[in-house]
Amino acid sequence: MSEVKSKILKICNDVKKASLELALLDSTVKDQVLHEVMRLLKKHMPKIIKANQKDIKLAKEARLDAAKIDRLFLDEKRILALSNAVKDVIKLPDPIGKVLYEAKRENGLHIRRVGTPIGVLLAIYESRPNVTSDIAALSLKSGNAVILRCGSDSINSSKVLAEIYREALERFNIDKNAVILVPNIEREYISELLKMDNHIDVVVPRGGKSLIKAVIENTNIPVFRHLDGNCHTYIHERCDVEKARKILLNAKMRRVGICGATESLLIDRKIAKKLLPILADDLQQAGCEMRGDEESVEFDSRIKKAEEKDFYTEYLDKIISIKVVRDIDDAIRQIAIYGSSHTESIITEDKAAAERFLKRVNSAIVMHNASTQFADGGEFGLGAEVGIATGKLHARGPVGLEQLTIYKYIVEANCGLRK
Repeated sequence: MSEVKSKILKICNDVKKASLELALLDSTVKDQVLHEVMRLLKKHMPKIIKANQKDIKLAKEARLDAAKIDRLFLDEKRILALSNAVKDVIKLPDPIGKVLYEAKRENGLHIRRVGTPIGVLLAIYESRPNVTSDIAALSLKSGNAVILRCGSDSINSSKVLAEIYREALERFNIDKNAVILVPNIEREYISELLKMDNHIDVVVPRGGKSLIKAVIENTNIPVFRHLDGNCHTYIHERCDVEKARKILLNAKMRRVGICGATESLLIDRKIAKKLLPILADDLQQAGCEMRGDEESVEFDSRIKKAEEKDFYTEYLDKIISIKVVRDIDDAIRQIAIYGSSHTESIITEDKAAAERFLKRVNSAIVMHNASTQFADGGEFGLGAEVGIATGKLHARGPVGLEQLTIYKYIVEANCGLRK
């Protein structure tokens, strides 16, 4: 057995053992652990910032782009946000033991469907160290043990954050291996982890399209799918112009490096000639490059001619694709062809048009008069999230506390004999 395989097997055995204990904890104990995490995040803030500065220094030396460095960065304000995200998770009702269905049958059976933990999660993610805390908090509250495998960019920050969770678990005499961060950043470790289908129940990949595609193609373990976030904002002919301007600018430019950022603008032909130059003013002043179809280029020369691939692209950068559409049905078709089933928004004051869009667009999240950057578990009241699932099995949209659970049937009878 290779050294890497031996190390991974030990990690998996340790976390599997810890998961059995964690699954039996009651809500009070789990919340006490998370309160301790909040205390330790504040206590160890200087240590977290010092570790993060190492990651930032290495990122700059590696010449990572500004958006990636922003996702990586932690300061006092963002660490307090981490603590508040943990607090939000504490406030959520515990889904474990929740009765989802109950019936008393004529055959004498009393049947209940009850929420249970999934078991062992494997989270593979890039850049953002806050994901370390979010996933650990949600895993503990939902009774799941978790193996964390961050990207090399955030390894120093993530080590400190993971140790905070392990310290909190030890404080209550709970097996600290319920949270384990893989300290090795070599790809071989991911390859071995993805083979551990006897130990790991679900893989949660969070990162770029190439990472998630590689995970899906190299494991037999079930995966919460999220390939990319080519999110659309569609501006309907009956929009409020000022509202449209504000929403689009926020949807694209608030934080360009997150999966809920709008990457594609669709605009009705009836209003494009008048409105598109105004929108282009806003985007240009914000430093956003615009790539559009032939019609949009005709309406504003600042828009560069797009290639076909642009309409499929999740830029995660200050770039947006633009397409002029005939009507709402054309917009819906464009999203079906080019979208990634993540998040789409319609900007309109026409209630019937909004209802048509919300009903016919089959993405994980569909919005009306809202920035796509609201595509976030915290904003949805889910506390935190481990990602946005764009698949169609088990979980879809923000993967929060309840989505990290499964269920079992409890069947009771006086003397149940099948006829």
